[in-house]
Amino acid sequence: MQPYFLPYIGYFQLIAAVDEFVVYDNIKYTKKGWINRNRMLSNGTDVMFSLPLKNASDHLDVVARELAPGPHRWLAQLKGAYRHAPHYAETMPLLEAIAACPETNLFRFLHHALLQCCAHLAIDTPIRVSSGVDIDHGLAAQDKVLALCQALGARSYLNPIGGTELYAHAEFAACGIDLHFLRARPLAYPQSGAPFIPWLSIVDVLMFNPLETVRAWVRGHYELL
Repeated sequence: MQPYFLPYIGYFQLIAAVDEFVVYDNIKYTKKGWINRNRMLSNGTDVMFSLPLKNASDHLDVVARELAPGPHRWLAQLKGAYRHAPHYAETMPLLEAIAACPETNLFRFLHHALLQCCAHLAIDTPIRVSSGVDIDHGLAAQDKVLALCQALGARSYLNPIGGTELYAHAEFAACGIDLHFLRARPLAYPQSGAPFIPWLSIVDVLMFNPLETVRAWVRGHYELL
């Protein structure tokens, strides 16, 4: 999977559901994707927050991008948006630990944030960085996924439900690998009295729900297809 900044709960359900998780560092940065941004709840509507980047070519790999200097504005945004949320006090230490990372490399900052979130959610799945796997890294899309699976001796591959158009069961079966998809079940919980907005950052889920409840959702509130 691509690295994402404080992604939605389905990303963590995927990590918790597998024996080993591979995160791409040598993949092209996508400007309009979720690599360095996500959505939060602010005044009853969904609002973007992001990690600002130094100016550079959008064709560089994620690992070649650097964070822009300056304070973590995203942290101030989240503090302001969720200061009255019921689980603000137990969630803020996680966000502050992420912001305290001195790393300015985008991938390494995201990797640190991912590890911090997994520890907070009691996920102990090993997380491997893609460039450390001995494959032809010139491959792309399904071919690269298959090469990673084969190099790691995988017998099955699990992808989010959005990948059903990207991957073919027959191609995986030809390599002796079962292909499955994870579909997160819908969640609904009180959000400061506003109409519920689904699939926001994991931060929103943590701010409005007890940690043990979120951990249970991460480990079971989904279906495998």
